[in-house]
Amino acid sequence: MKKAELVFVPAPGMGHLVSILEIAKLLVSRDDRLCITVLIMRLSIDSKLAAYIKSLNDSSYTECVQFIDLPQTSFKQETKPMVFVSSFIESQKPHVKEAVTKIKQTRSGSNSPRLAGFVVDMICSSMVDVANDFGVPTYLFCPSSASFLRLMLHLQTLRDEQKQDITEFKDSDAELVLSSFVNPIPARVLPGVVLDREGGTLVLDYARRWRETKGIIVNTFLELESYAIHSFSDATNTPPVYPVGPILNLKGEDSHVGSGDQRSDIMKWLDDQPQSSVVFLCFGSRGGFGDNQVKEIAKALERGGFPFLWSLRRPPPKGGGFAFPTEHENLEEALPEGFLDRTARIGKIIGWAPQVAILSHPAIGGFVSHCGWNSILESLWFGVPIATWPLYAEQQFNAFEMVKEMELAAEIVLDYLTEYTDNQIIVTSEEIERGIKQLMENDSKIRKNVKEMTEKGRKALMDGGSSHFSLGRIIDDVITDSMP
Repeated sequence: MKKAELVFVPAPGMGHLVSILEIAKLLVSRDDRLCITVLIMRLSIDSKLAAYIKSLNDSSYTECVQFIDLPQTSFKQETKPMVFVSSFIESQKPHVKEAVTKIKQTRSGSNSPRLAGFVVDMICSSMVDVANDFGVPTYLFCPSSASFLRLMLHLQTLRDEQKQDITEFKDSDAELVLSSFVNPIPARVLPGVVLDREGGTLVLDYARRWRETKGIIVNTFLELESYAIHSFSDATNTPPVYPVGPILNLKGEDSHVGSGDQRSDIMKWLDDQPQSSVVFLCFGSRGGFGDNQVKEIAKALERGGFPFLWSLRRPPPKGGGFAFPTEHENLEEALPEGFLDRTARIGKIIGWAPQVAILSHPAIGGFVSHCGWNSILESLWFGVPIATWPLYAEQQFNAFEMVKEMELAAEIVLDYLTEYTDNQIIVTSEEIERGIKQLMENDSKIRKNVKEMTEKGRKALMDGGSSHFSLGRIIDDVITDSMP
């Protein structure tokens, strides 16, 4: 029979692109009746993304996955990230339509692949309009948790059907009861964007469009979020949910970024450390702290006495739009006087971090993380417990889920927020030290739970595992849709 072709539309940004490409690889390796075209939207401000895309174009990724670069669109950058991203994606819709039209024109022969559908990132849900123009279904890809997916659909229902103003949860002591959670969810861990009137309107509009898709592919696994995944069986007006994770690039998307000398230096230092002894601190592609907070972290590390590897970067300027952290030119200016000398034997401070390579190293005993979902899945894969320090997006919600719902993480803070707020708190060195000590306990319940979840996550992907089965269901649906 003819091959079935899927058009993938990932969102710009490493965290979204890497995991959706791993889905593409899984699909074509599982069934040779599938082929995939990935349409790449470029953000000129993200140099790391540009380097990664270049590595894909330079490689023989797979015969059944091809990449098409969409034209860059120039327009004024908004201060609020969500507004900027939304405007950018809308500007790409004509380019997506043109690219797919050309694909269909060049594949009009009797044995050419048949367009079977679109797979779009959750923040690209308006691309449903383009798929509809071609008369094919859209599948949504959710790079976040099933619990987050359920939360957003719940908030969208509250807004659209019960006429509730979601922004009223801001700075309130309210708690939400969700069918996907055992525990009530405090409003203070809701994603900051939904509490912002402009950003929240955009995000909940996305969520409304999610309901128009044929199915939702989620980067999670049944054993990790069984409560949340089972809750969808009772949900009305919601597409089928396919948990297919943990989807990880274990070679590391960061293998194409940074110099070989940097990586080698980090790995050599870790080689000299005892097993499971090192605290790794890393806060994602947009994570950086001001000088006052940096000094509190430094005090905690020095007093705690654990060997540490700290990815320390300067935050983007306040109100600087969708910008990224930069490297420190002079570490001594950011740190307490004499800190580097006093901790020279137990600590190493770096800028860029090859996160996957570091987490996989046997010397790593704990991970102080911003709680991005990709980072959570990576830490669970390698059996490294997390101490939570969320910064933006849905990370506060992820941190709450990991600490309170799953008992898979130690708490430093749950409601630290860097966007959509003017009240930046300082986490004290005492709070940080306490969280790290809990993180590094050898025989803790958290460490035991993480080890068990590591085994479950790996089994989920094996033949007969829950995610392996779920991926098969998607393939069956796609092949059926492609039949004339």
